[in-house]
Amino acid sequence: MNISVVIPLLNEQESLQELYDWILRVMQSNSFSYEIIFIDDGSSDGSWQTITKLSDTDKNVKGIRFLRNYGKSQALHAGFSEAKGTVAITMDADLQDNPEEIPELYSMIVNDNFDLVSGWKKKRYDSVIAKNLPSKLFNAAARKTSGVKLNDFNCGLKAYRKQVIKNIEVYGEMHRYIPVLAKNAGFNKIGEKVVLHQARKYGKTKFGMSRFVNGFLDLVTIWFMSRFGKRPMHFFGLIGTILFIIGFFFSLYLGIDKLFIQTKGRLIAQRPEFYLALTSMILGTQFFLAGFLGEIILTSGRNKKRYKISETVHL
Repeated sequence: MNISVVIPLLNEQESLQELYDWILRVMQSNSFSYEIIFIDDGSSDGSWQTITKLSDTDKNVKGIRFLRNYGKSQALHAGFSEAKGTVAITMDADLQDNPEEIPELYSMIVNDNFDLVSGWKKKRYDSVIAKNLPSKLFNAAARKTSGVKLNDFNCGLKAYRKQVIKNIEVYGEMHRYIPVLAKNAGFNKIGEKVVLHQARKYGKTKFGMSRFVNGFLDLVTIWFMSRFGKRPMHFFGLIGTILFIIGFFFSLYLGIDKLFIQTKGRLIAQRPEFYLALTSMILGTQFFLAGFLGEIILTSGRNKKRYKISETVHL
């Protein structure tokens, strides 16, 4: 199979038929073998009914329905698990991503040997204050922190080599940082393509300003995970050891001073150095234990699904 088109969605019933028809024209005109995987992330409208109707008429259409809304990352995780194509294309279901970009994205993976190609919505049709400006700040911070030189991390239109989607785990709200997850997994050939962005035709956006706050918090998380995710003891253990040593030497100083130097004066508990020593040793022990527990958790593994599926079609 050439292409798996993975489409997470939430309450996009109005756009699904049009999106399917558009993708179908592109696939047929380029003679691609394909599958379209719709992941219904707990829609409350008739999205699932539309998906099952499309699946009844085209066996290349497959569907996954979550019991409730779990988020875009979990939807992509489910779609990636089922994808069988040599190249996986992700896109949003709101018709703002253009399926006409698929052939060139496919060519960049197959012919130019990219591991991942991310779309860049250079010209956007979104609100400048609500989306464009925060998005520029967010992307600048992501480039600086991750070292991945992309202009648009959050573009839903991306292409992946099959090996990439089978070797990364998208969890939490990390769908924004799939290129960073891919780089951390060893897939270093990451490209970018300017893609057409279209104004939303139906409904309204599911994302507010809070997604940018969450995005920056996730950026801190992924920075830490990329550097210390596989060796938490190197971070927590180092800080804990330094703090414990500082506290130990303060205690040693206080003990020597009390026994051999200071014959009269305040009690040890009345000296500020005592509390510095006590606090440093307690914090040092806690940091060390945090690193130790982190190492234990890593060895136990965490490859567990964080979503529950209620129905599927043609998987």
